[in-house]
Amino acid sequence: MKQFTAEEVATHNKADDCWLIIDGKVYDVTPFLNEHPGGKKVVLMLAGKDATAKFSALHKPDVLAKYGSKLLVGQLASGPAAGESANSSAPAVSRSATGAGRQPGFAPPADTLFGELVPMSDPDWYQGHRSPYFKESHRRLRRAMREFVQREIEPFCFEWDEAKQLPSELRRKCFAAGWLAGFCGAPWPEEYAGGRVIGDVPAAEFDMFHELILIDELARCGSGGVLWGIVSGLSIGLPPILHFGSPEMKRRIAPACLSGEKVICLAITEPYAGSDVAGLRCEARKTADGRHYIVNGEKKWITNAVFADYFTVAVRTGGAGMGGISLLLIERTMPGVTTRQMHCTGVWSSGTTYITFEDVKVPVENLIGKENVGFRYIMHNFNHERWGIVVQASRFARVCYDEAFRYAHKRKTFGQRLIDNPLIRNKLGLMAAKIEATHSWLESVTYNMTQMSHEEQALRLSGPIALLKAQSTQTFEFCAREAAQIFGGLSYTRGGQGEKVERLNREVRAYAIPGGSEEIMLDLGIRQAMRHAKL
Repeated sequence: MKQFTAEEVATHNKADDCWLIIDGKVYDVTPFLNEHPGGKKVVLMLAGKDATAKFSALHKPDVLAKYGSKLLVGQLASGPAAGESANSSAPAVSRSATGAGRQPGFAPPADTLFGELVPMSDPDWYQGHRSPYFKESHRRLRRAMREFVQREIEPFCFEWDEAKQLPSELRRKCFAAGWLAGFCGAPWPEEYAGGRVIGDVPAAEFDMFHELILIDELARCGSGGVLWGIVSGLSIGLPPILHFGSPEMKRRIAPACLSGEKVICLAITEPYAGSDVAGLRCEARKTADGRHYIVNGEKKWITNAVFADYFTVAVRTGGAGMGGISLLLIERTMPGVTTRQMHCTGVWSSGTTYITFEDVKVPVENLIGKENVGFRYIMHNFNHERWGIVVQASRFARVCYDEAFRYAHKRKTFGQRLIDNPLIRNKLGLMAAKIEATHSWLESVTYNMTQMSHEEQALRLSGPIALLKAQSTQTFEFCAREAAQIFGGLSYTRGGQGEKVERLNREVRAYAIPGGSEEIMLDLGIRQAMRHAKL
């Protein structure tokens, strides 16, 4: 790379020839002046000078990674200019994925360090703490997943969310990387997805801690909409088919969905029934010849449905209550299926949808499992669904904490950094305590899910998972609010430094309500406890 002295850079100080030094690199920003959101005069004030400190104070670190290559012309011969250290106003950590050699004092084993080592911005087993749950295959998966998300997903979340859709090739790219099928849960569905798992994890070894890492690392992108847009249908719409569908249905549907070629969704919620699944009204009546069901009804707030090819639909085939519910596989190509994207507060790119079924003719072969047993099939995956929401909400709380912690180190008010104010440290301390308590419980529950049969999980873990879901979303809400207070007006503006915090604030309700509202989860947890109580 071409090198320049500070004196040479200083000569490029006019509107038609404007260079800046940022982190020791030299950029010709002349073509960008008229596009700068803050106007060109604020840039020209620094023309020919080192702008590192001011740039860092006003921009996210990934701005240069995304746009800088087009403007880069060289580097400063002697590195950053005197007095303008690249890390002068940020936490003393580098943005690396190895963690080796950067922690002062006692050095834990190298394989216990990973990521940027911002305290409590990652689970404790990333930062030198020992854990009985994770082994080398988990570490390999973690490393590969982080690299993929940082390269292929995180830089584009704002763009995709604003567009309210994801690129059509994204799911196929995720499949090629070897992780898309992991969101169906363990064991890895090798028969339909092949045996390649990201991080060279043997498919036979894939467990719920691998899945936890997949979800957790994907959620670092800070967008529930992007996360749900990629994997929601696989985690809740496909499992009923994998567990209860006919062999022919599995062979026809699963490979296309797991490879990202097709999209499936789960359609349960209605305008009339949310958490009260047994009260749904969407009706499926058999034709006189017994060869088809005729489906009529509506579904609301259905994730992925606007771009879905397949719909796993809860319908009423029998009498009132849970005993009259069945699951049908309805296909986009069937006449009478209408979808329209809903305008919601958050998770924009996930495709939240209102569906109308009008005299949809569905072959009886598309019945999933047995007729009128659909409620049990729905319940079969609820623990896994709620567990997945816990993982996401827990990481989103961490993202809020991480963003606030970093910002507090560089934002100055009244002559001092925010982090030097005890009120700000109190906020961060409360956030960290809630996050760590929730994640510790999550790992404990995950371990028991790996040790118990599905039947024992339903008996012993339904209550704790319900309580944990409520705790995780309340922690998420608390951290989103406190991070917003630390960011101030930046958290009220889409894009920019407060992008993730602003977006996650809008997405809290999308986690506190779906999968069972907090109120119902807390009640369920105690009702389950009462069933086991011997008082």
